[in-house]
Amino acid sequence: MKTIITNIGLLVNVRDKNFLLRGKELSQLPCIQNAYLIIEDGKIADYGTMSNLPTYNNQLSTINANGATVFPCWCDSHTHLVFAASREEEFVDKIKGLSYADIAAKGGGILNSANKLNAMNEDELFNLALKRLNEVIQLGTGAVEIKSGYGLSVEGELKMLRVIKQLKEKSLIPIKATFLGAHAYPLQYKNDHEAYIKLIVDEMLPNIAKEKLADYIDCFCEQGFFSVDEMKRICEAGAKYNLKPKLHVNQLNSIGGIEAAIELNALSVDHLETMTDDEILKLSNSETIGTLLPTAAYFLRMQYPPARKLIDNNCAVALASDFNPGSSPSGNMNTVVSMSCIQMRMLPEEAINAATINGAYAMELENEVGSITIGKKANLIFTKPISSLAYLPYAFGNNLIDKVMIEGEFV
Repeated sequence: MKTIITNIGLLVNVRDKNFLLRGKELSQLPCIQNAYLIIEDGKIADYGTMSNLPTYNNQLSTINANGATVFPCWCDSHTHLVFAASREEEFVDKIKGLSYADIAAKGGGILNSANKLNAMNEDELFNLALKRLNEVIQLGTGAVEIKSGYGLSVEGELKMLRVIKQLKEKSLIPIKATFLGAHAYPLQYKNDHEAYIKLIVDEMLPNIAKEKLADYIDCFCEQGFFSVDEMKRICEAGAKYNLKPKLHVNQLNSIGGIEAAIELNALSVDHLETMTDDEILKLSNSETIGTLLPTAAYFLRMQYPPARKLIDNNCAVALASDFNPGSSPSGNMNTVVSMSCIQMRMLPEEAINAATINGAYAMELENEVGSITIGKKANLIFTKPISSLAYLPYAFGNNLIDKVMIEGEFV
């Protein structure tokens, strides 16, 4: 079945070919004014200006966009949306002055989420995650990566990844699964890192591979968590099961994670709040994508990633929400885009590209989503009336999404 969308005020991110955007390319956002778009079997079949609208018979279903701006849906390449419970009590602790490390030391943080998740059954965990997934779809997310990492045991990690597999089967949007067993050391392994790494390598990974539960592998490389050498060992073990690295690095400290990630051919390095000039140069000369998570920096009251410097040095940059209960309890990519402009001095065009086509690349979904391209899924955002592209991040407190379409159907 074919559907034609007419009278689109502005059709955004129209591209004939895919390529990962770097440096100045991020500011180039091709658009068509007064456009039409044709959808066939849930995919983009054609587009152009209304003045060149083809003639079709009456069997074609028609949707009048009435001047709406139409975007490709957001591609959120870093989330932890499978979790058992919120952690607002730690939010209050932060307000009282406790640090991330202080909260972790008294049993909070990742270990808090792990305890709650391990006490919850798989069905209940799935229902909570599906509700969150549907909520972010309504906010315009049309592709998402979801990590494990709140199990920290063989049973817990498998439970999380099985939930993500169920989400893949139930949801129409593309979902990628990342194994993050190396998120933190459980208390029983606090003084025996070797034993926990052996658990990851010898038990978790073989079981994950047997059930085909993960697409990628991740590791929280940070002081007090996993060292560079530990990260390399874990990623090299994952490579035996064809799991590419997508890595947490340089959130709190610069300890060599960037260099190691590039050596490991990581698809992306995520966070990057703490970057040296040398690390920025090395990233710019690599194929690895720098994924920035501004809402996490906002929530933790940390310095923001140096987006302007990364872009000006020709790095490939993506944006993601880091949706999780401890440091970024929101999957709203509209807020991510706005905050990137306001706090990281990204141009609206740069932020939109980083949250769409480059986000798709950070999940290896660039042939399915991320731009208005023939053959890609018709995962689209229809805005309320806006005066310009810049109005979207400018009016940060307003919900400017009117409708969301997934595979050619409004949700």
